[in-house]
Amino acid sequence: MRLFKFLSILTATLTFGLSEAQAVVNINTADASALTAFNGVGPSTAQKIIDYRTANGNFASCDDLTKVKGIGPATLDKIKPDCTVGDVSE
Repeated sequence: MRLFKFLSILTATLTFGLSEAQAVVNINTADASALTAFNGVGPSTAQKIIDYRTANGNFASCDDLTKVKGIGPATLDKIKPDCTVGDVSE
């Protein structure tokens, strides 16, 4: 009985974890709602990303997010696994 309970909990945990997986977000095309999907990015920071992009053009890499006020190395480390710039030549 203990094994069954353990397996049930393990299955639920794995299923929940997989259902919470994020899609990769293109920081050059994402709207504020998509940007808030990043770990550590709230509505205010999402708007700062959009404002920076509008004023300066597309980001060349996700590392460029550190140029946005409020995004430092620790936040960038949280964002990078789910971040892309796509094809910036578009």
